[in-house]
Amino acid sequence: MNEETPPATVRVFVALAPPDRAKDELARELRPAYDTHPHVRWNRIEDWHITLAFLGEIPTATVPLLRPPLARLASAHRPPRLALRGSGTFDDRVLWTGVDGDLDELHMLAADVRTAVKGCGVAFEDRPLRPHLTLARARRGDRSSMAEIAEGVAGFDGRRWPAERLHLVGSNFGRSAGPIHYRDIEAWALGGGSGPGV
Repeated sequence: MNEETPPATVRVFVALAPPDRAKDELARELRPAYDTHPHVRWNRIEDWHITLAFLGEIPTATVPLLRPPLARLASAHRPPRLALRGSGTFDDRVLWTGVDGDLDELHMLAADVRTAVKGCGVAFEDRPLRPHLTLARARRGDRSSMAEIAEGVAGFDGRRWPAERLHLVGSNFGRSAGPIHYRDIEAWALGGGSGPGV
């Protein structure tokens, strides 16, 4: 197979990303758990994100259609002020930290993102928004680590920060045996702020 041939589909989602200082704050809180639970599949800190719409596998040719409407709606939304707070698990297998702050603004932004994506003809599972950052996943058969870590981080109360950019993200999920990696396809300043497009 020719290595230069791009894949016919790409796994895509639209998200916000905490700034480095917010990620550093949470990483410091998690440091003891990194040491006591090295067997857990920890997400890379640089990949932490708040998913607004998960589109799944879409044709690569569809991605350019998403850019103009997402750019327009990013410009029209003011940056919500958010904070990372607390911790919990999904099904004892996935560790997360919660999101607090301007949640009404966040829900409106997510609704507009989903409307824009549907307007491009992309069908996806429109699940209710549960704002969170996924931090780690348990290995098969491990039913206790996530609850232990969540309990240790439950009191985390991060400082507020403005979500400055809307990110269209692609991932290599399922394409290799290694860890999942994410990359920005493009990002747009919220509220019409300045900054590079990627």
